[in-house]
Order: sequence, then structure tokens, then C-alpha cells
Amino acid sequence: MPGSFTSVFLVAFDLDERQQAIRAFDPRQVDTEAAAIDEAKALAQDHAGVLVWKRQGDPVVGEEGDPEIVFRTGTTGDFN
Repeated sequence: MPGSFTSVFLVAFDLDERQQAIRAFDPRQVDTEAAAIDEAKALAQDHAGVLVWKRQGDPVVGEEGDPEIVFRTGTTGDFN
């Protein structure tokens, strides 16, 4: 779709003392879906879980679509 864009994000999770998933770092934007998945697989070696998602955006109308999970492994928590 002309003028639309896709943003890809990545976040890793660790477990707290109650074994609940907590963010290891704030979600960060990654250039491509493939790069995000590669990085997520590497991070999965050191974290309880990793999540990659993308959103479609349309700057003309100022809207951003719902998140679409493209990769998830391990224990993950909230990502919105």
C-alpha cells in the first residue's frame, strides 16, 4: 500500500523471583523482520523468552495497525 510502512520490534524477557516474565529491556525497533528473528534467536540463549512483532502504519491517516507476532520463544509477558 503506497505510503504505508511496517515497523518491527523486539523484546526479551527474564524471570523474576516469582518466576514471572519481566522485560529484560524496553522494546526496540529493528530494521527488518529477518534481522529481528535472527537477533531474537541469539537472545533466546540468555533470556527466558523473546518476542518479535510488527505493525503496519499509515502516516497519511495517522493510524497504526494491531501488533502481529512474527516470532515467539520461551516465556514472554506483556508487549503492548
